[in-house]
Amino acid sequence: MLCVNFPAVAPTIFNNMSMNKPSSRLSSSHNYSRIKSRDNNNNYYYYYYCGGVVKRRMGSSIIKSSCGTGGAYKELPEGLEKELMPKHVAVIMDGNRRWAKSRGLPVQLGHTAGRRAMKQLTLNCKKFGVQVLTVFAFSTENWIRPKEEVEFLMNLFEEVIRSDMEELIQNDMRVSVVGNVGGLRPSLQSLITSSSERSKDNKGMDMVTALNYSGRYDITEATKQIARKVKDGVLGSVEDIDETLIEKHLQTNVIEESSFRNPDLLIRTSGELRLSNFMLWQSAYTELIFVDKLFPDFNEADLVEALTLFQKRQRRYGGHKY
Repeated sequence: MLCVNFPAVAPTIFNNMSMNKPSSRLSSSHNYSRIKSRDNNNNYYYYYYCGGVVKRRMGSSIIKSSCGTGGAYKELPEGLEKELMPKHVAVIMDGNRRWAKSRGLPVQLGHTAGRRAMKQLTLNCKKFGVQVLTVFAFSTENWIRPKEEVEFLMNLFEEVIRSDMEELIQNDMRVSVVGNVGGLRPSLQSLITSSSERSKDNKGMDMVTALNYSGRYDITEATKQIARKVKDGVLGSVEDIDETLIEKHLQTNVIEESSFRNPDLLIRTSGELRLSNFMLWQSAYTELIFVDKLFPDFNEADLVEALTLFQKRQRRYGGHKY
């Protein structure tokens, strides 16, 4: 068993390790890795890593978020109105690395904890009646990160598609990926194609993952496609180009309902106040909410608070009511 005292934690990737299970109260079908840490109040915790899941344990109790099935709420949380619910919510999931480092943990455990938070976010959005959720998982700029971290993330994305996305598909959600998919490794490309194909006829919420994505790349590729059509005579002239045509060529055209392709609400966690090259065209009139919490700590109450703030705003689209 691996037990590292705070704050010195070896930057270990737990894949391919064989560990003894620390407790029969956990899973009987997996081997676990354990890291010892403590919070700001000097309380000791153990973080158990198994099969892509991080579980935090203090004393004899295991703290783990419950994912449930994501069924729709019969009644919305107090303060939320069904008629004012945003149709499309986008989330920049920021802060996984800082979450791990603040606890003396390897960054890999931060990403794994972020995976858990992403799944819960998806199910909560479905419960509240959101029609489209788009999450920013990996940008084109993220390739400059350390090689071992990028490799871990690619493995994690494959596991998410095989496990978490499969569960979403079974819950009637349509799953798709936007970004430069051709720049990803073949095994990941194959999983993306398969999950999108198998869920294309589902009628539930659209779950869109931005992977190897850049807002500038999205606009540039749309421009190239349109330019080729003008060159080949498919479009009569440049005068045929308008905003509607450009939107049809953006990668968010994977969202079946065209009126839902632009986010109504964009949430960014971790306290950073920028878009970081995410959905630049689509966010022209999006309401922005910045949350100080790091993404692995973003929970249902935080989502409810963001949705409540959104519903209190007046969306004028350049106009004004006196």
